[in-house]
Amino acid sequence: MSPHDIPDHAEKPVPDLTVPNAVRPFYLEGAPARGQLVRLGPLADALLSRHPMPDAVTALLGEALALTAGLAAALKFEGSFSLQARGDGPVSMLLADCTAAGALRGYAKLDAAAVAALDANPSAARLLGAGHLAFTVDQGPDMERYQGIVPLEGASLSDLTHTWFRTSQQVEAAVKLAAAPTPQGWRATALLLERIAFEGGEQRFVGSPEEEEEAWRTAVTLAGSATAAEMLDDALAPERLLWRLFHELGPKAQGAKPVSFGCRCTRERIGLILAGFGTDDLDHMEQDGAITVTCEFCNVDFRFTRGDVEEAGDAA
Repeated sequence: MSPHDIPDHAEKPVPDLTVPNAVRPFYLEGAPARGQLVRLGPLADALLSRHPMPDAVTALLGEALALTAGLAAALKFEGSFSLQARGDGPVSMLLADCTAAGALRGYAKLDAAAVAALDANPSAARLLGAGHLAFTVDQGPDMERYQGIVPLEGASLSDLTHTWFRTSQQVEAAVKLAAAPTPQGWRATALLLERIAFEGGEQRFVGSPEEEEEAWRTAVTLAGSATAAEMLDDALAPERLLWRLFHELGPKAQGAKPVSFGCRCTRERIGLILAGFGTDDLDHMEQDGAITVTCEFCNVDFRFTRGDVEEAGDAA
């Protein structure tokens, strides 16, 4: 086989998949609150099935993907939003990131044997162990990154996100997450509710401080009443679900935002990285006349000959 006969990647095609109405922003006329309803639909299965993982880890990553998509959709600028958890538990790293345009990807690094040794339905706390969770807003190389970090203290990813809203954002919020296998494949969803006084310069809710507090508490209670089954139900339209939950507070759905399979690995980018290694390192990587690099996000194998690496370096 000549160098140019070696395929760019193995037969693990990356799907060209976009869910056009994956994120549904909304606000409540009868409460000082706005939110995001995230339903990844078939995109959840496409993202989560790239790596074989125990169901508990797949569910945790699914929750992280839905949460990240919702938070990224609220960005008011071009950039990306990422969630990264690092701990000393069986899942040593959990990562999800999404651009403002909705390109979503995620990855979990785990010890499968250690996960199997846990009980049947381990919590996020058991899976992640002690460590920290970082939420990062990256606006590009010319802008300073914003990062909020909270300790891994809480039973669920929802608990950790509440802590981040309270300590880093100084905002009251309600967060409900769910991910599970269904007859149609894996599904993942998030319901995010944030307390506000103003929206777009126009005050949505007018009332005394006591009435405002009561309305917010009612909104949180109603959000908490959402069940995983209805949140994950593809047949239940987002507008119907919002009305079912918040009809007494006048929910107003806004324009939907798309989310897509968004792994950003490219052969050119990986070639440049390999070109930065020394000869000894490349010798160590090479097997059967080629260097294979596997993307941790989409699990695609990229194969390079030494000539390919040299060409990438010369083109830089």
